[in-house]
Amino acid sequence: MIKRFLLFYFLVFTIPLFLGLLVWQSNRYQNLSRELTRLEQTQAEWIESNKRLIAGIGEYSSPQRIEDIARNQLNLQKIPPEYLLQVKIMGGTEHGY
Repeated sequence: MIKRFLLFYFLVFTIPLFLGLLVWQSNRYQNLSRELTRLEQTQAEWIESNKRLIAGIGEYSSPQRIEDIARNQLNLQKIPPEYLLQVKIMGGTEHGY
């Protein structure tokens, strides 16, 4: 008889506790799911921003743009090849240097 009462009280206390834990776990899952969605959106925004920045770097470092700046803003001119002088440095130990 006492075992029945103990079992009854055990079930009376554990079933609501179990249901409360299920609700808590479900709420926690919902919060984590929302946080994950927010983080994925933030990551997608960062990726798009990086793509735009990389494209901008490519645009600003293009040889044509650099040449235009050199000619138009800095008034630089290409020198003809006949005015170039090349200096070659040979290995130091072979010549006693």
